[in-house]
Amino acid sequence: MRTHAISDDLWSLIVAVLPAGRRRGRPWNDHRRTLEGIIWRYRTGSPWCDLPEHFGPWQSVAERHLRWSVDGIYARIFAAIASDLDAEDADLGALLSVDSTSVRAHQHAAGARPGRRTGGSIELQEISP
Repeated sequence: MRTHAISDDLWSLIVAVLPAGRRRGRPWNDHRRTLEGIIWRYRTGSPWCDLPEHFGPWQSVAERHLRWSVDGIYARIFAAIASDLDAEDADLGALLSVDSTSVRAHQHAAGARPGRRTGGSIELQEISP
């Protein structure tokens, strides 16, 4: 069962940069179904264990996501899509950009020194009556 999160045109760009199947061990689940499962997980914000069964075992989808992250597959996917963008593809271009206001960073990522109070505790943020 497909969710149609990835159009056929978009899939033709993506499939060219995905790794081939394993030589040993159990064969991989379908790349397209797995990628649609990853997309579903991030669109819904659900935990991996709530992934619907038609995407395959959630452990396999989560492991493939981790493997692709480490191996740089996502960077190759984005590069393949970006290289095919036309000026009229503004909607697709918007999907490839990340708005920094939606990316959370730890307080130390912003340069705060460890051990110093930065106002991050709940008690300091509560308003006293």
